[in-house]
Amino acid sequence: MAATTLLFRDDAYATSCEAKILAITPEGGIILDRTVFYAQGGGQPGDTGALVTSAGERIEIANTVYGADRSQIAHLVGSEAASRLKEGETVTLELDWPRRLKRMRVHTALHLLSVVLPYPVTGGSIGDGDGRLDFDIPDAGLDKADVTEKLNALIARDAAVTERWITDEELDANPGLVKTMSVKPPRGSGRVRLVEIDGIDLQPCGGTHVRRTAEIGSVVITDIEKKGKQNRRVRLSLAD
Repeated sequence: MAATTLLFRDDAYATSCEAKILAITPEGGIILDRTVFYAQGGGQPGDTGALVTSAGERIEIANTVYGADRSQIAHLVGSEAASRLKEGETVTLELDWPRRLKRMRVHTALHLLSVVLPYPVTGGSIGDGDGRLDFDIPDAGLDKADVTEKLNALIARDAAVTERWITDEELDANPGLVKTMSVKPPRGSGRVRLVEIDGIDLQPCGGTHVRRTAEIGSVVITDIEKKGKQNRRVRLSLAD
């Protein structure tokens, strides 16, 4: 079966699109030929929103995940709602944009946090206005106010955030690009997507980001937790 075209990879600001239903899973997942919805992965939740039929019926999408075939994306609407849809039907997707934008702002801020704290990243997650990274840090002594100040200074530089692609071989030749120990860059297509924050950071990432760091707005480091002898969990939140 054909793969789902990931429109959000080319334009994270696209909020809607028309798409054709390729398949319907027993669990109520609608697999489409194209989507603006990000599928859950890499610490970023799947997008929510709605699917609108040609007859005007609006069906809520509770989550977006990868299908059994990782080249396809399933939009979860539940088995009852899915029973009212059929393969080959053309529908319109409408993204919950305010929620996605918060996640984009947090995700980009976490990239900057990995610059302020240049240690191996052992885990992380993105929420609706907050997020966290886990670091392998030899000793303690992190100060919330100091990290907050340094992070906001990077945000204020209003640096451009762009994407480009390199081959698997190029990534293998530059292992220092990979900061995360627990989540490896997606492979299999022969190329890997890099997210670059101009003059600040460059790392593999398949998630969605704002176009410039100033769009993040002010952030606050809300907590620094000790999770083990060398592990520190650093939480941040959008100030608004």
